[in-house]
Amino acid sequence: MANPTSRTRGTGSPGRRTMTAAARAAAKRAARQEAQAVPGRTLLVEPPAGGWEDPPEPAHDHEHEHEHEHEHEHGHEHFEDEPEESAPSRRGGRSVLTAVPVLVLVPVLVLVAALVLAAVLGWQYRQGQQAERARGEALAAAREAAPVVLSYDYRHLDRDFTRARALLTGHFRDQYGRTTKTVVAPTATTYHGVVKATVATPADGGTPAASVVSATPDKAVVLLFVNQVTQSTQVPEPRLDLNRVRLTLTRTSDGWKVSGVDAL
Repeated sequence: MANPTSRTRGTGSPGRRTMTAAARAAAKRAARQEAQAVPGRTLLVEPPAGGWEDPPEPAHDHEHEHEHEHEHEHGHEHFEDEPEESAPSRRGGRSVLTAVPVLVLVPVLVLVAALVLAAVLGWQYRQGQQAERARGEALAAAREAAPVVLSYDYRHLDRDFTRARALLTGHFRDQYGRTTKTVVAPTATTYHGVVKATVATPADGGTPAASVVSATPDKAVVLLFVNQVTQSTQVPEPRLDLNRVRLTLTRTSDGWKVSGVDAL
């Protein structure tokens, strides 16, 4: 017959072992709480002869581990959605989009500048050609007009003055009409005055002495050397006067006309 005392002091039943483990776990928790409650104090607990038996870990810890693994597996996708990493890509895209219009705009501006420059140069070229053409036309008109405007004969004053006025324009035409009517005509009639004007030419019969001082497409100034031979009852012998005359000419719808005469 077995000894009951020996069975009681042995390993015991499974229920008794479970209660012993629970008691040890409760002692460990109490020791930890006391160590946390008293700062700066170290509590020494003597371990039992058979060592501490830790309680089984809670089942929910496995669920946390699965959650951490799930987060670890999908962590890359999570970081890819972060705005901090996507922001540089958007900024880079904006930089590229900004650079494209600038690259397109530069050739357009260059083309516009080239067209403006071509237009200005073309206008200057046309102005130069028109001014050069005006020089020739104004010079020919001055050579033709000077002898007519500066000459008269008392025997046919009306005809002479009418021819001269046809070559004049502007205020000078009106001034010429008043002067010839009030001064020249009475004097020429009284003294039988005759004045014949010609543009001076070299002795060898070269080009008449006339040159263009300035010219624009619509206006020119011409300097001429004019010889005037004057006769009257007061001057029995013909008198030669060598004069320098400056004619201002203006382009009109009927061609170049004299708009001013100055004796120098």
